[in-house]
Amino acid sequence: MSMQQQIQEKISNAIACKHLNVINESHMHSAGTESHFKVIVVSEGFTGKRLLQRHREINEILKDELANHIHALAIHTYTPDEYTEQGGEAPDSPNCMGGSKLA
Repeated sequence: MSMQQQIQEKISNAIACKHLNVINESHMHSAGTESHFKVIVVSEGFTGKRLLQRHREINEILKDELANHIHALAIHTYTPDEYTEQGGEAPDSPNCMGGSKLA
């Protein structure tokens, strides 16, 4: 199973998502490793939660991957209403500043 599929599966098993998109952005950063990802997670479960709480939830779900495989993870979490207000879009990921422990 690819890292992208693993991330998708772990998040979808842990959170009731209205929308989930896991984007492998490794081609923009690293030489042949699956280490840079963007996740867009839309869930009713984020209602009333601050951004930090939402990101901690994703970080907890992916703690093994973050500790051992992923160099960069751009996390975008929305309620359905917030996602609609964003026009169904998430911002572009920032440029990688290097420093990968995986290279």
